[in-house]
Amino acid sequence: MQDETPWQPPEGSWASTAARRRNMQAIRSRDTKPEKAIRHLVHAKGLRYRIAARPLPDLRRTADMIFRPARVAVFIDGCYWHGCPEHYVSPKTNPGYWSGKVAGNIARDRDTDQRLEEAGWLVLRFWEHEEPAACAEGIASAVRERRSHPRTAEG
Repeated sequence: MQDETPWQPPEGSWASTAARRRNMQAIRSRDTKPEKAIRHLVHAKGLRYRIAARPLPDLRRTADMIFRPARVAVFIDGCYWHGCPEHYVSPKTNPGYWSGKVAGNIARDRDTDQRLEEAGWLVLRFWEHEEPAACAEGIASAVRERRSHPRTAEG
C-alpha cells in the first residue's frame, strides 16, 4: 500500500507545495521572451553583444547583454523578481520569504549598478513590460554614443 501522506516540503524549503516548487524551478533566468525580443531588435540595428556575461571578472553577477568595448551593461528585469513598482504583488503563500528574497534582489541590483558605474560602465535597466522597440532604441543610442566618445566608455 502506498503512503497517502500529501507531499510536504523539506524543513526550511522555499517551496510551499510540490506544484509551487515545479513552477518556480521552471522560471528561466536567461533567454526570457522579453530578452530575446530586445536582443533581436538590437541585433537588427547592427550591434553585436555578449549575452549572460560578467561585465567585471571579479564580480559574480551577469548582465543580460554587454557591449564590452563601449562598457555598457544591459539588464532586463522581471517585474516579480526585481520588485517592479507598477506590477510587483507580494505572494499570498509564504510572503515573508518571497518579499525578503525580492528585497534582497533589489539591494543586489543597486549594488551591481554602483560597482559597475564605479568601474566606468553605463548600466541600463529595463522592465520586462517595457516596449522592446523602445528598449532596443535606448540601448543602440547609448552604445553608439559611448563608441563615438571613447573617453566616456573608459571612465
